Amino acid sequence: INELSHVQIPVMLMPDDFKAYSKIKVDNHLFNNKFKEYCPMVFRNLRERFGIDDQDFQNSLTRSAPLANDSQARSGARFHTSYDKRYIIKTITSEDVAEMHNILKKYHQFIVECHGNTLLPQFLGMYRLTVDGVEVYMVVTRNVFSHRLSVYRKYDLKGSTVAREASDKEKAKELPTFKDNDFINDGQKIHIDENNKKMFLEKLKKDVEFLAQLKLMDYSLLVGIHDVERAEQEEVECEENDGEEEGESDGTHPIGTPPDSPGNTLNSSLPLAPGEFDPAIDVYGIKSHENAPRKEVYFMAIIDILTHYDAKKKAAHAAKTVKHGAGAEISTVNPEQYSKRFLDFIANILT
Repeated sequence: INELSHVQIPVMLMPDDFKAYSKIKVDNHLFNNKFKEYCPMVFRNLRERFGIDDQDFQNSLTRSAPLANDSQARSGARFHTSYDKRYIIKTITSEDVAEMHNILKKYHQFIVECHGNTLLPQFLGMYRLTVDGVEVYMVVTRNVFSHRLSVYRKYDLKGSTVAREASDKEKAKELPTFKDNDFINDGQKIHIDENNKKMFLEKLKKDVEFLAQLKLMDYSLLVGIHDVERAEQEEVECEENDGEEEGESDGTHPIGTPPDSPGNTLNSSLPLAPGEFDPAIDVYGIKSHENAPRKEVYFMAIIDILTHYDAKKKAAHAAKTVKHGAGAEISTVNPEQYSKRFLDFIANILT
């Protein structure tokens, strides 16, 4: 990232920019590191279109060590959060890197056309780190959840009901990722007003149609729920427990963030009321409507879009159809069926 800051930004991206990369090698007697950044100009352009300042982005990733998450994807991917909680760093496979290269041109075009107003993952950088011959691939995206408001419950929704509940192992975690059947069994709904619902569904429909065109599937809607009253109560309890120490933090900075934290200093210095958020940073946040049973803030976006409907999926679909029957709502269907079922399910949970 540092290397790039001295490079003049081109007026327009060229086809070769979508194949380009830059490499840095660190070689000494203690360790042997190599760092590769894929399509640097393309991702720089995407960051700009998503309203992310390059210096802020660099500071978020390098100023302090990222925090490891306890969540692990079914694929074995590991997650880290930047210290200021604005970005997610996810390990990916070499197949994911290849798929990203396959879709990047069309993804970039889509982001240009929608002016960055999308629920798709905001891809901000893709890298390969090689330490002593061991390669790790990573992609950086904007965090779906708030950098400030805590999420007390989260769901990964695909619109499928077969084998879509959190395992006992998952439920034992501090913040488990619940699934479609859990959502239904909890009687959960997303209480947003008509205007927000209309805008959200229009955006979702465009995004999902784009994914179906690219023959991508198996994506999810990640939903995080912030309970305003619960958070207020926890804050009061924290302040009571802190006693004399209270007053050191006004709660507007994430834990562990230095007071002179970079980026959006104008906004982040303003104390925000309970349940309030800065839409320039927490771009996915939507408040519950006035008549909702609880005052909540929802953070919702599409995740995991790099699965292509290839031979592997077709084979899995055939096997699952034999096992569960042709009409069963299994998650391995073709991209058009997947997108329709996904949209129908999400539309039904918004009230």
